[in-house]
Amino acid sequence: MQEKIVVDLGRIMDEIFETAEKVGSAFHDRFDLNEIGERLKSKWDENTDYYPTYPYPPTNVFMKADKTLVFEFALAGFKEDQIQLAFKGDYMVLSAKVASEFLPEENIRYFKHRLKLKDIVEQKYYVPEDKFDRENVKAVFRHGILKVEIPPKESPADTQTIKIEIVKEE
Repeated sequence: MQEKIVVDLGRIMDEIFETAEKVGSAFHDRFDLNEIGERLKSKWDENTDYYPTYPYPPTNVFMKADKTLVFEFALAGFKEDQIQLAFKGDYMVLSAKVASEFLPEENIRYFKHRLKLKDIVEQKYYVPEDKFDRENVKAVFRHGILKVEIPPKESPADTQTIKIEIVKEE
């Protein structure tokens, strides 16, 4: 029987980013007395986002068997009244403001800083207006998870076919 190799990418990424944080700390410790060190320190501080390619907030997007489009947003630290959700054109737009009680304190040094709450400013998610029923959207915020269900339209919009004439180039 062939043995399967399982790779834990999350653990590998954690190790890479922890190493990056350690390198940043080394620059803080060793280069704080000269001009070069000051420039390096400004680029390697504890507020550096070592997960820049991961989307914020973490989101699941999927479609149910009945063609209902579902978004799940992990919004820990937010309250319902701090979250705005609206449709603009073919997009659902999410915005949220972090409560002042969750803003990071100044002059502290983190040993581990993974919980980085930040404002969400008009993040757009494609939801075609002609395919989904925006009048019957269900959005529930429970235990820090915002679940938005957008049902399909009963009958898709009548799409008129327009023939495009192709001409021969002379």
